[in-house]
Amino acid sequence: MAFVRIAMVHWKSLVLVLVPLLLLPIPLASYTKAARCGYVVLLMAIYWMTDAVPLPVTSLLPVALFPLLGVLSTEEVCVAYLKETNMMFIGGLAVALAIEHCHLHERIALKVLLLVGTSPRLLMLGFMLTTMFLSMWISNTATTAMMAPIVAAVLKELKMKSSPWGASQKRSITSITDKVSAAEEGNASSTMETEKEPVPRKSSVDADEENHEGPSQETICYYLGIAYAANIGGTGTVTGTGTNLTFMGIFESLFPHATGLNFATWMIFNVPGMLINIFLAWVWLQVLFMRLFRGGIEGGGPEASKKIKEMIHHKYEQLGPMTFHESSVLTLFIFLVLLWFFRSPQFITGWADIITDIKIKDATPAIFIVFLMYVLPANLDFLPWTVKNGRRPRRACPSLLTWKVLHERLPWGLILLLGGGFAMAKACNESGLSKWLGEQLVVLEVLPPWVLVSVICLITTFATEVTSNTAIANIFLPVLGEVSKVIHQHPLYLMMPTTLCCSYAFMLPVATPPNAIVVAVSKMKTVDMMRAGIMMNFLCVFVILILFNTLGRVMFEIDSFPEWAEVANSTESISSTSTDTPLFLSH
Repeated sequence: MAFVRIAMVHWKSLVLVLVPLLLLPIPLASYTKAARCGYVVLLMAIYWMTDAVPLPVTSLLPVALFPLLGVLSTEEVCVAYLKETNMMFIGGLAVALAIEHCHLHERIALKVLLLVGTSPRLLMLGFMLTTMFLSMWISNTATTAMMAPIVAAVLKELKMKSSPWGASQKRSITSITDKVSAAEEGNASSTMETEKEPVPRKSSVDADEENHEGPSQETICYYLGIAYAANIGGTGTVTGTGTNLTFMGIFESLFPHATGLNFATWMIFNVPGMLINIFLAWVWLQVLFMRLFRGGIEGGGPEASKKIKEMIHHKYEQLGPMTFHESSVLTLFIFLVLLWFFRSPQFITGWADIITDIKIKDATPAIFIVFLMYVLPANLDFLPWTVKNGRRPRRACPSLLTWKVLHERLPWGLILLLGGGFAMAKACNESGLSKWLGEQLVVLEVLPPWVLVSVICLITTFATEVTSNTAIANIFLPVLGEVSKVIHQHPLYLMMPTTLCCSYAFMLPVATPPNAIVVAVSKMKTVDMMRAGIMMNFLCVFVILILFNTLGRVMFEIDSFPEWAEVANSTESISSTSTDTPLFLSH
């Protein structure tokens, strides 16, 4: 019993020591490149899934192990850590931080709520649409943390059974957000999207709140609405979550000549699905918690709706008129989105194709806009005609974004996590491991494509409930890319739905930071999230399958095996003749 207790306390140490020893027979049985690469991949996968060490630290293992085991040179591994995809991620996050820094996201959220309406059902829709839109561009954690106090204030006006939003509760959400943000920065975004940090069971509210009953059904409905909207919203843009960027990096590595997928086509395909999922989530949560179609009560009455509108309007008025700082950031943000969308939109000639023959990717406009944010002033106090009371400012005007903000709030750990995934994918490709795995899964060719994709999507959706979203993407996507080559199925048909399903984690508090925040703030039971989330998992998978078999057939021509995939397959076949065969796994 004593040994069991010690093992339960120090299980991470046991995993760290025992796993490398237990996996040693793999490279020792056949000292091939594929065997050595497989050893590192399995080691990283187990460390990622168990969180035995912080995810970014595990992501650094390729730099040490691949050169030592003769899989890749140190230079080849290190280059993978700062690919174009990571630079695009840094640029996109920097712009998102600029939006948060000037509080523009608060102004947008309150304005949308004023426009949507103040009945309980419409308010919930307004919360979800606002959260969805913001999480397309800024961190899912920051979006949820910003919306939570607004939801609490609205619930109070509706006289629902929610926690009082006093100073102690504000400190609670700040503490919770700090912990979850630290987890996000150490593990995975945005946005994005989002790692498995232990969730505090109770927020540090006043002692007398301990005796309060659990939250009402309406309270659970509202809080789950913003958490689910934050998760779904990240699927709308390439920069929405870390898993989307992981997909783009791995996809471009496996298929460097691929055409048809960029920022514009991603949005054109995924935004409709995102909106459908938000609508289904809104309906499902109201059916489950607010008795929609069963004589549900609107609650609050006209008086409560009037108070809510006044409260939101008051909060909006407190922001004051839009500042030069906000308007400048908004202008640059819109300019960046347009640059991304029209770089190479496929339906017209993009600006990148007009100005040069050199291939320009999305990182270029992102970093250009970030540079402008560092050189443009946040106000115009330095101009002679703006001087007040004849006194000029004694300090230089700050820029729209400062290095202090970027340095302190950029999730540097996620950059390492993405880089580690790219290095692992490169090693799998160079060593021939991915090709071998794809060949072993050729038996899946007998399954109808839609059945194969359905199974993969369901496995991904439920696996990501308990494991790092980005780690799941790093493990699954290289293999699926090779499987698509072997069975001659369009790579996007296997890889893109899998990527999107990494964001469909609705059942457990530990699945994503938004889930963790709303559970801690509302004090809902995990079973409440599970009974709502399991249906959401299936609904979102169903929607993405329908979309890929309808809109996807038109946009990406998934019924045929593209020429650029044939080229990649032929190139790999030629290169693989010079690599040793993974005999340790042969039949």
